[in-house]
Amino acid sequence: MFTKSAEFYDLIYASKDYAGESAYIHELIQRYKRTVGSRLLDAACGTGQHLRYLRRYYNAQGFDLDEEMLAIAHDRLPDLLLYHADLASFSLGKQFDVITCLFSAIGYVETEARLQLATEAFRRHLVKGGILIFEAWFSPEEYVPDTVHARFVDEPDLKIARMNVSRIEGTVSVLDFRYMVAVADGIFTFDETHRLGLFTDEQYRRAVERSGFKVVLRDPEGISGRSLYICEVVD
Repeated sequence: MFTKSAEFYDLIYASKDYAGESAYIHELIQRYKRTVGSRLLDAACGTGQHLRYLRRYYNAQGFDLDEEMLAIAHDRLPDLLLYHADLASFSLGKQFDVITCLFSAIGYVETEARLQLATEAFRRHLVKGGILIFEAWFSPEEYVPDTVHARFVDEPDLKIARMNVSRIEGTVSVLDFRYMVAVADGIFTFDETHRLGLFTDEQYRRAVERSGFKVVLRDPEGISGRSLYICEVVD
């Protein structure tokens, strides 16, 4: 997914408050977790920025499908166990007290069938009393197609312009990105396309409930303006 852009990802999101978000996630975990353990799995952990802070409180591990992002996470957190795995099919052979899936990574499952598979995998990896916290992508009502967006990096020896146009294909949001990167020896451009499923609140709830969870909180604003779901394992 981020094959060409992974090395620029943390620069593009340099203003994201990973520390503050992680502190809020920690507060929620302490409020809702009913286990005595401290094992945490960050699903779709990306470059490991949330893990960087969550590890202060938990025995943390993570996984991601994108090998380039995972390599950065390995460099950042060389002493943590990090796995190469898919949200819809991961099987680590162990269980945790908490699973997090943040920054709307759940949207990358694309379809409701794969959303169901992902929630089933989450449940298999949680102990009794454990909790799942995931940050939703936009719902069909919230998503606005045919809009343009941009982010910029302005460092002394590096300039980046990341532009994208949003569109929709059925129930999938499609983000067509173009990057322009300037370094001392020249300027280069490349394109990426990201596809994220547009799920309703009802679809999220149906998927987790069928997998053995109950939703105990839906925070509409979450940590970045998108819904945050806290789900506990049904005994």
